[in-house]
Parts: sequence; structure tokens; C-alpha cells
Amino acid sequence: MRRREFITLVGGAAATSLAAPLKARSQPAFPVIGFLHSATLETRRGYVAAFLRGLNESGYDDGRNVAVEYRWAENQFDRLPALAAELVRRPVAVLFAGGPSPAMAAKSATATIPIVFTSGSDPVKAGLVSSLNRPGGNLTGVHVFLSLMESKRLGLLRELVPAAAVVGVLFNPKSQTAGAQTDDVRSAAQALGQGIVVLNASTEQDIHRAFASLVQSRASELLVGADPFFNSQRQQLVTLAAHHGIPAIYELREYAAAGGLMSYGTDLLDAYRQAGLYAGRILKGEKPAELPVMQSTKFEFVINLKTAKALGLTVPPTLLARADEVIE
Repeated sequence: MRRREFITLVGGAAATSLAAPLKARSQPAFPVIGFLHSATLETRRGYVAAFLRGLNESGYDDGRNVAVEYRWAENQFDRLPALAAELVRRPVAVLFAGGPSPAMAAKSATATIPIVFTSGSDPVKAGLVSSLNRPGGNLTGVHVFLSLMESKRLGLLRELVPAAAVVGVLFNPKSQTAGAQTDDVRSAAQALGQGIVVLNASTEQDIHRAFASLVQSRASELLVGADPFFNSQRQQLVTLAAHHGIPAIYELREYAAAGGLMSYGTDLLDAYRQAGLYAGRILKGEKPAELPVMQSTKFEFVINLKTAKALGLTVPPTLLARADEVIE
């Protein structure tokens, strides 16, 4: 009785404003996108912004007509299946997975919710999709080629220091692409007549041990393999390379911006923007099975001249001319 009196007292408009939050709590007024990643927010803020730009280009704004919920594994890959399952239970309208491991966790969590991924490994070989042109299931996304660039990076490193007898190559043995990366770099080294020593690291302590082994093996250069864990530890890697006076090449521009010598790889910001566009298209009704897996076409070669000078290196003009960006 008191409730009817209250509604009569405040009027129909007020009653409507009170009822709306109750409805929103039980059923969102707009769709929810799940964002699953193996790293941390601190190391991926730029990628999140790029993903949101893609959403915006397709007509969606977080907080206005769509909501994005984030789950970060904080480099603990064993947490990914539980985090993916949590987003599926939410439930979400679209699930974004940043990287091959999150993509596999998402695929295992649902066969019905649309999934958009970015993946540095071949999504067909990884079992994410049936083919690039016709994915055929509930997944599609962007193939960013990160793990297929090791031979290119080795060649660039050799151009800078052609007399290096041994090059250290650092991989994460827990990565799904570690085997393919190792085969790629071994083949490239054999073709170049370049000696290499393969080192492994999957923890911060492993990275310190890897650099100790690098020094003991008398390797004079370092190639850091493409891997989300290494990206999250890029400041540690760049600092150790500087401390030991070792020229190194990395996968992403962020390494060079943090003080690394060189980087060559996919423009990941553009890949995340493309993933955001795909998520928006799916929200509008398109099916992932009919959206071809996009392949990165933008690559960046960055040289940090300040770091080169600190290492006592002279970068050949031919190398500088090919750089997309030179940091001075």
C-alpha cells in the first residue's frame, strides 16, 4: 500500500527513473563485449585504446551503446580458461581474445558466442579456424604474423653487426609458437651461415639466467622472440641488454621506444583496431564464419640511434634508409 502511495506521490516520471536501474541490473540496456588477454592492463593500454577506436569506427562507444568487460591473466597463462569461462557465463555478445593462447581458451569455452582474435601464429595450423577465407565456425580475427618474422629480424641484426660469430636467440618455451619460431630462426641462420645459441625463458628469473648464459656463450647480439610474456617484460629485457652492452632486436616498436636498439614487426595497434571493427560488425549481425581472417599488411622497422651510439655502433645508411622511424 505504501509503495502505491509513494508512486502516486512522486509521479509517473519519477517511477520510471527508479525502475530503469532495476531493469539495467537484471538485463543490460546494450550488448557486452568480453576482452580477454594474457598480459596486464598496464602493458596493453595502447592496444585497448586501439580496439576501442575500431569499435567507434563501426558505430559503438563503450558506455554509450556497448559495454566492454576486461579479464587480464597477468601473464599467468593457466588462468585463461577460467577467465574465458567467466566471460561466457556473463554472458557476452562477442568475445575478443588477444593472442593465440587466449584465443584457444575462448574457443574451448564456447562454440556459440562469436569470438574475434588476434594471433601471431597461423590460426589454421593452430586449429582456430578451418581456413582464412571461410573461417567456418564462431571465430575470426586478425593474423599478425609476429612469430613468422624471426628470420627477417635475424637478417636485420646481421646487417648491423655482420661480424658477429654467435647470435643469442631468446624464446619462451611455454609459447604455442616456440617450436615454429625455433625452426624458422634455425633455417635462417643456416642460410646466412650464422651461428646461434637458443636460450629459453618463461619467468623474470629465467630472463636473468638467459642473459648470464648469453654472456658465457660469448654471443655478441640478441634476437628476442615474439611473445606476449616478453612484451610484458620489455623494460627488463631492454635494461639487461644495455647493461651487458648487447645489441638486440625485438618484435614491437614499444621495445625501441623503451630504449631497445631495433624492432621489426607488425603494427599491433592497427591489428587491434581491425579487431574492434570486426567486433562491431558482428554486433550488427554479421557472422564470424563469413568474415575472412584479416592478415596484417602494416609492418614497422624502428631504430633507436641513441641506443646505437651508447653501444658504440654506427648504423649503415642503407639500414637507416629502410627504417620507418628513427628515434634520436
